[in-house]
Order: sequence, then C-alpha cells, then structure tokens
Amino acid sequence: MPMAASEIENLIKEALPDAEIRIDDLRGDGDHYLANVVSSAFAGKSRVQQHQMVYEALQGRMGGELHALALQTSAPEAS
Repeated sequence: MPMAASEIENLIKEALPDAEIRIDDLRGDGDHYLANVVSSAFAGKSRVQQHQMVYEALQGRMGGELHALALQTSAPEAS
C-alpha cells in the first residue's frame, strides 16, 4: 500500500520540528514523491548528511511502503 504524502510530512516533522516541507506526488500514483525540506538542523551538514537525516526520520519505510522519494534539502537562508 502506498504511503500518503501527509504521513511522510508527519514523520519528517517529528524528527525535524522546525522543518518547512513541501511534498509533490510526481506521478500521481502515491508511490513517487519529491520532498523539499528546509530545516535549521541541516546547517553545516553536507547534502548526504541532510538526506540521511530525512531517511532516518522515515523510520525504515524507504523501499517498502515508500517506493521512491527524491529529496531537495537545505538550511534556511540567513537574513
């Protein structure tokens, strides 16, 4: 069963409470998503480390309930 975008967002928010998240269903099938995640927790981290933090937030659902997730991650812009 595909994973709902709202469930993905909730899991990320639990791990990264300040995150601004936008999730797009790339194919309309509930199986292929693009997540844009902006969080201060990413400051000073490499792109790989940022993505690992998001994958950890998904608690092992990648490859199972969640088939494909493209990630765009960044720290907020300094004002």
